[in-house]
Amino acid sequence: MIACRLLAPCLLAAAFVAFPASAPLQAQASLPKLKPELEKVRAALEKYQDPVQAIHDGYFSTLGCVYFPKPGGHGEVAYAPGGMGVHFLNPKLVGPQVDPAKPQVLLYEPDGDKLRLVGAEWFVPLATGVKERPTLNGRPFDGPMEGHPPLLPLAMHHYDLHVWLWKENPAGLYAPTNPSVKCPAGAYSFDEKAPKVVSHH
Repeated sequence: MIACRLLAPCLLAAAFVAFPASAPLQAQASLPKLKPELEKVRAALEKYQDPVQAIHDGYFSTLGCVYFPKPGGHGEVAYAPGGMGVHFLNPKLVGPQVDPAKPQVLLYEPDGDKLRLVGAEWFVPLATGVKERPTLNGRPFDGPMEGHPPLLPLAMHHYDLHVWLWKENPAGLYAPTNPSVKCPAGAYSFDEKAPKVVSHH
């Protein structure tokens, strides 16, 4: 409940999709190769190729397409230049525990007038009372780190883990940013700076 209250102001103004048109299924041949446990996750999330279905299930667009033009520096998370796309966040799933089949965030890449599902993010704010660094299938999360202004408040300190389930990432399957993900020019695309690392007391 704490996390949902903290996230509510961030979500209230973004309850509608910035890019409403749905995308067709991607060709199976172009999908990244995954281990069996992640193949199951991808299969479970396949219905969210349609972002409207994601909204029906409690995911809401945070409006902007996020791109990091510069690498993370001293004291910052080691982001490589690249995009994250448009985040769809489900506040009902936010808590101290993670479920591999229920990521808190879905990642979409704008493609013309469509949104294409490219990845998922497991997101755990420190305000949930999480006691230690989360892991997913043995993979430790990145962070803890500050939020990502302007779309995620700076004070929203959190752990997260990105997995590029539908789009190859030259930087790696679990890299936070993907240099292949692009954001269109416009008012709802944001060049951001890598967040600072914070302590977890």
